Amino acid sequence: MSLSTARSFLSEACYGEQELDANSALMELDKGLRSGKLGEQCEAVVLFPKLFQKYPFPILINSAFLKLADIFRLGNNFLRLCVLKVTQQSEKHLEKILNVDEFVKRVFSVIHSNDPVARAITLRMLGSLASIIPDRKNAHHSIRQSLDSHDNVEVEAAIFAAASFSAQSKDFAAGICNKVSEMIQGLDTPVELKLKLIPMLQHMHHDASLASSSRELLQHLVNSYPSTPMVIVTLHTFTQLAASSLIDIPKQVLQLLLQYLKDDPRKAVKRLATNDLKLLAKKAPHLWIRENTQTLCECALTSPYNSLKLGMLAVLATLSGTIAIKQYFNNMTGGSSVPPLLTDLVKLAQECCYHSNLAVAAHGVIVLSNIAISCPEKDIVQLEQDTVLGVESLLMLCSQDSSPSTQATLKTALTSLVKLLKNRPHLSQSVVEFLLGQLHLSCDSSRVLMCHALAAIASHLPVLGDGMLGDLVDLYRVASHSSTDKQQELLVSLATVIFVASQSSLSAEVKTVIQQQLENVANGWTVYRIARQASRMGCHEFSSELYQSLRTRVASEHFYFWLNSLKEFSQAEQCLSHVEDGDYSGAMSAIAEALRSYQKGIASLTAASTPLSPLTFQCEFIKLRIDTLQALSQLICTCNSLKTSPPPAIATTIALTSGNDLQRCGRIAMQMKVCMDEFRSLAARYADLHQSSFDADYATLRNVELQQQSCLLVSHVIEALILDPQAASFQEYGTLGSVQTESEYERLMMSVFSRVLEEVEGLTKKHPPVSHLHTGCLCDAVIALLKVPLSFQRYFFQKLQSTSIKLALSPSPRTPSEPIPVQSSQQLTLKVEGVVQHGTTPGLFRKIQSVCLNVTSVLQSKTGPDYKIPLDTKTNEIEQRVEPHNDYFSTQFLLNFSILGTHTVTVEASVVDESGIEWKTGPKTTVSVKSLEDPYSQQLRHQLQQSGAQPAPQRSAYARF
Repeated sequence: MSLSTARSFLSEACYGEQELDANSALMELDKGLRSGKLGEQCEAVVLFPKLFQKYPFPILINSAFLKLADIFRLGNNFLRLCVLKVTQQSEKHLEKILNVDEFVKRVFSVIHSNDPVARAITLRMLGSLASIIPDRKNAHHSIRQSLDSHDNVEVEAAIFAAASFSAQSKDFAAGICNKVSEMIQGLDTPVELKLKLIPMLQHMHHDASLASSSRELLQHLVNSYPSTPMVIVTLHTFTQLAASSLIDIPKQVLQLLLQYLKDDPRKAVKRLATNDLKLLAKKAPHLWIRENTQTLCECALTSPYNSLKLGMLAVLATLSGTIAIKQYFNNMTGGSSVPPLLTDLVKLAQECCYHSNLAVAAHGVIVLSNIAISCPEKDIVQLEQDTVLGVESLLMLCSQDSSPSTQATLKTALTSLVKLLKNRPHLSQSVVEFLLGQLHLSCDSSRVLMCHALAAIASHLPVLGDGMLGDLVDLYRVASHSSTDKQQELLVSLATVIFVASQSSLSAEVKTVIQQQLENVANGWTVYRIARQASRMGCHEFSSELYQSLRTRVASEHFYFWLNSLKEFSQAEQCLSHVEDGDYSGAMSAIAEALRSYQKGIASLTAASTPLSPLTFQCEFIKLRIDTLQALSQLICTCNSLKTSPPPAIATTIALTSGNDLQRCGRIAMQMKVCMDEFRSLAARYADLHQSSFDADYATLRNVELQQQSCLLVSHVIEALILDPQAASFQEYGTLGSVQTESEYERLMMSVFSRVLEEVEGLTKKHPPVSHLHTGCLCDAVIALLKVPLSFQRYFFQKLQSTSIKLALSPSPRTPSEPIPVQSSQQLTLKVEGVVQHGTTPGLFRKIQSVCLNVTSVLQSKTGPDYKIPLDTKTNEIEQRVEPHNDYFSTQFLLNFSILGTHTVTVEASVVDESGIEWKTGPKTTVSVKSLEDPYSQQLRHQLQQSGAQPAPQRSAYARF
């Protein structure tokens, strides 16, 4: 295995190789480090970050960093620079170094070199290690000494190291603060050096006195050094210090920045002030009083420069979405509201909405729409109209231009518009008409964004869908004449809006129009995306046809089976769409037909899975759908059994004799109880699926929740109508109709839930169970649920967030089948280490707050005699929560194996998100432990056996106390 082999091993993207492979790669890199050629040594050094990414556990990282420290100690300056870059790239792995003292000792030895460059690289290395050695006095002393060096390279490195240690160590920051102050104020310190020293003061926030002295120094510098570079650096450091300490922001920093923004004529200073004000607006909007916002508005109104006006509007746009906007519209003296239209903020926003600079106009629109949303409706009727007109004029300007900056402006304007319409739905009709008219006149990239906005509006207000459909279909006929990327994107976006507007019922004419365009110019990926959207919106007949056409156009059998399974699922759901109200036998036939397609589809789906893409969620979701349909079919059969097997004439007498009131209903009561238990079991399985889908988007999770709620609804209806009418309560379901819904599927499901509960509540009050009215109500509920077309959400097709946990246990067996030996009188310390691995967009939907580790042990086979052992020593069950730091966590468990024999220890990981919700993500790791009798107990037992006495219980860890 050569260095190139190690490089090819480390370049692979997948995880899960054996530890031996990682060690082999480390050995090959070590050979490269010991090579006589400088090029090979450098190549080996720069490959280390990939090794850390591949195998991010401490035992290997510790060995690797010690080897790098040797190279740093013995190599030349170029090699030292390479090691420094590797250390800075691998910052998240530094805390996994076990022998920190040895590592630092090898690195630190270079600080005594006569070469100032070598000392400078060492100082930067120490600064990069500040997170793991914040209070090393020898490092502190070396940094202090190097600040007095006559070599500029060494002084700059010392400043970098001092800033790093100041951020990490309170003691170092307190000790170095006076020296830095003296250097900054010293007349012999060059201005260039002062500019590099001043930013160090932003880290002096560890206590109030330190922060106060730093603020006083910065205030003095602002007044004493009026040159542009000094003012810019000092103000920015002042802002950073205030943002970290959150003390004196309104009193000093805000007023200081606003004063410079208002009075200083230099554009560079004004630009710096606006950037820092934006930082404070994000960090602490609650500290902005009305006078601060008013001053900013006045500056923006009087500024003749577009770039500065844009910066100030960006600050106001940030503030307008926070509590600061409410503080602005309340008078400081009385508390009576100021009419919004008369304020400078509204005047500024209205003026900017029609500005010739599109970016300025976009920020004006954001401010105006945020004001319209946050103010009471009675005050802003005119303001709403002004906002809509401003957005429409901006859309007309942007829609013809396909440049990236214009498209970014258009996206901003449409986002603000959708947000406004969500809060003020009465404005939607005129806006939709305007957008539909503008679609015909716009360029393709603008059309795509407008389609996204129309889809969002139609999702929130489905009543507008029918009015859109005619214009959208007309546009689709002429939408695409070429196969460019934008044209393909437009086909998908337009089709999505049509599906949303059609509300899962596509007419034959619409299908024909879309299919003609797809046949003419669409590529296979575009067709698949449109089919995917059709499945999401419940247009299953159309999606089935598209999947059918795509099956033979893919390059691998896995893709073929995937498309074939989607076709079968769409056909299955299409069968259920033909169910009619009251047609119970037709419903059973439709379910049977759907189940046939689903069984074919699940077979194809299983064939489509690969080790790298196991399709776990998809398979489990479809299995649950199959079981739900079977349970619904069984429920209809059970309801029909009231006709084929009614209660006997003596049912009432039997009920009175046995004391079981359910006997009055005859055979159907027990069958209904079985059905109810089945639906509760399905609801529990849906809950498990929800809990295991940590990476799913919100719409997919809501979809799973709705499936779970439908199963719970059916079980509740069975109980309320037949099994226990007296105990059934409808109060907890009373608010279903008023819940804010996000999609057409959710809206339909919620309306079905409300309607079914109303019918059941009315029936339970009028008629005792069980009659054909009760079974008819149950069957009607089943049909109502079947008629809602199932929505296949994004996570079924696409995983935007990927999170996995990799565990390592120690001690670990030499071979997987070999158990770990432990004496019964001792306890085993099991160390569990883990790393959290992310995809390309970590934390997109939710982030890991902590990892919950559950360790259990089960006795598999017993080898010793059976003594009376305390019950708590037979099993181990321990749970711990650990918070990962830099995606790494480690903890230990103390396990007792006092019973001789082989035990299986299982370690299962689950994660807790920022909301405190636990997710069963796995993995689950098992290890075998063999409990052996200790020599003392063995000798004692032999002695007792030879003397013929009854053997005493074996010695255990508990026998010592």
